[in-house]
Amino acid sequence: MTGQDVSPQLVPGVDSDLNDRLLAGLGAVQQRLTEVVDHEDEFIAGAARYLSDAGGKRFRPMLTLLAAEVGPLSSEEVAQTQVVDAAVGVELTHLASLYHDDVMDEAELRRGVPSANVVFDNSTSILVGDLLFGTASKIISGLGAEAVGIQADTFVRLCAGQIRDDRPVPAGAEPVEHYLGVLADKTGSLIATAARYGAMFSGCDAPTVALLTEYGEKVGMVFQLADDLLDIASDSADSGKTPGTDLREGKATLPVLIARASSDPADDRLKELVAGPIQDEAELAEALTLLRAHPAMDTARAHTLRVADEARATLEPLGEGPAVQALRLLVDGVALRSS
Repeated sequence: MTGQDVSPQLVPGVDSDLNDRLLAGLGAVQQRLTEVVDHEDEFIAGAARYLSDAGGKRFRPMLTLLAAEVGPLSSEEVAQTQVVDAAVGVELTHLASLYHDDVMDEAELRRGVPSANVVFDNSTSILVGDLLFGTASKIISGLGAEAVGIQADTFVRLCAGQIRDDRPVPAGAEPVEHYLGVLADKTGSLIATAARYGAMFSGCDAPTVALLTEYGEKVGMVFQLADDLLDIASDSADSGKTPGTDLREGKATLPVLIARASSDPADDRLKELVAGPIQDEAELAEALTLLRAHPAMDTARAHTLRVADEARATLEPLGEGPAVQALRLLVDGVALRSS
């Protein structure tokens, strides 16, 4: 130990110079976030800052900054472009969705602190989410018509995915295929846009922008698949969220869908428990115990790792380099959260 400060690694194993640039970029993103969510009304300002101040990894803006490293512009040129505002717009959109999610999920924890709907009320949480969506739109409007169109399409997909997630699987639809489509919309779309903006505003050509957009969507799928596994596998001390939220709401994530399809009579009790929302705390604990020990968890993890492999494979045309290597390492970090 030298006694010198060591910069935290945003992506384990990332090039140190690249890591320093990403940290500097995230500092600029945080400063801009603080500026744009401020409000003359003290209550509104505090409510708008609440989930942002609670922390989080800033995964989406970090991906915007990292994708920008693939472009031909130098780091100094990128800092003077629209990359930071694009990252801020993506993070504001994400934060806005969390306020709405807290109302819909009726969860008690978010990022290790009381969720927005607990601290405020449902109406305030919804309105603050709307306010942040509006703020995101204002920021993105300064990036040009193409960026505005991308933001609008992303917002439509995000909302459509959330609506579909809250409804039963349509008659005749294959449950797992439907579920994966929901994930692509509600999570993959915004993470795809994060990568797309980074590529666009750092001078990447159209094929590279398309490639990084595809990569971002697959990473988003991995992110949500891992998150759904963590909702079952971890406790609140590990995840900062209330475990079993999806089971409480009756949402059928991949492990549940796999368990429901079991023909083994030994799974009858588990299938009974996960047939719908679980309101009773003892039954929720029983369902979590049974699911954690069920082969469905390993099957779902294996699927998550396959999608991670697909995400890495999209990067092959980009060759090597610190940014591309970091994008590969990022996939590993996201996927292995579920292990």
